[in-house]
Amino acid sequence: MAPPAALRTTPQGAALAAWQSQFRGALADVGAAPLRDDEPHGDGGERARYRAVFISDLHLGTAGCQARPLLDFLKHHPSQTLYLVGDIIDGWQLRRRWFWPQAHNDVVQKLLRRSRKGCRVVFVPGNHDEFARQFCGHRFGGIEVAEEAVHTTADGRRLWVVHGDHFDGVIQCAKWLAYLGDNAYEFTLRLNRHLNSLRARMGLPYWSLSQYLKHKVKSALNYVTDFERAVAAEARQRGYQGVVCGHIHRPEMRVIDGTLYCNDGDWVESLSALVEHFDGRLELVHWRPSTEPASLAAEQESQSS
Repeated sequence: MAPPAALRTTPQGAALAAWQSQFRGALADVGAAPLRDDEPHGDGGERARYRAVFISDLHLGTAGCQARPLLDFLKHHPSQTLYLVGDIIDGWQLRRRWFWPQAHNDVVQKLLRRSRKGCRVVFVPGNHDEFARQFCGHRFGGIEVAEEAVHTTADGRRLWVVHGDHFDGVIQCAKWLAYLGDNAYEFTLRLNRHLNSLRARMGLPYWSLSQYLKHKVKSALNYVTDFERAVAAEARQRGYQGVVCGHIHRPEMRVIDGTLYCNDGDWVESLSALVEHFDGRLELVHWRPSTEPASLAAEQESQSS
C-alpha cells in the first residue's frame, strides 16, 4: 500500500514509496489497517518455543546486516510474540545507496510469514527507520506498528519496550552529527569485513573491530553507562519494572537502581536477542549459527548491579 498522497512529497514518504515499490511482489498482500483493541492476536501456534522474542538493529539495507545468521536464529526461535525493537530497516543508508540482496528480502518474508502463522509481531521503529513512525497505530501485513509497547511477562512484570534513540543527545540535539557518526561507523564495519575475510582465510574465528573499539574507548563506555541509566530511570519513573531497548548495539541485562535494564543488542556485530521463557524467565542469547540452540552462549537474569 502506497503512503497517502500528502506524504509522498516528504522525504519520509518518498523513501517509503520507493521501498514499497521495490518490494511490490514480496509485499503484495500487505495493506495498512488501523489497530482495534478488540482484534484477537494469535497464540504463536503450538510450535512456539518461547513466550516472547525481542530483536533490534537488524539494519536491513546495509552490507553489515547479518541476514543469514538472523534467518537461522528465527528458524530456531519460534515465539508467541516477536518484538522488532527498531532500526529494522536502515533508511539512512538506503537513501545514500540502494543495497538489498535476496537474504534481506528473505528476512522480510520470514517476518510476514511468522505474523500470518499466528505470532503477534510488534514493530517499534527506531531512528534509522523513523519514516515508519507516521504509521504507528496501524498494521502492515499483520505486523503492528507502535511508537512504544508494554510487555507483561509470565510472572507479572511490566516491561517498557522502546528503541532508545530518544535518549541519545546526539540524535536529539544535532542530527547532522549523528549522520557523521553513522558514516564513521559504516567505515569501521567495512574495515571489519575485510579484516575478518583475511582472518577466515587464516583459519581464525570472527572478531569484531567496532566492538573492540567500543570497549577500549573511555568516552564510548561513559556514553553507554549514561544511556543505560537514563533509560532505566525513565522506565522507573513511568512505573515499569523493567525496560527492553536497542539502539546502542550493546547487549546487556542488569538491574539498575531496582529497575531491570535489557538491551537485546543487534544483528550487525553482536548477533544477539532477548527471549522470554514460558515461566517468565528472561535470557540474553548470543547466536552462533554453527551451534545448536541448547549450546548457546547465554547470560542469565541473575546479573545485577
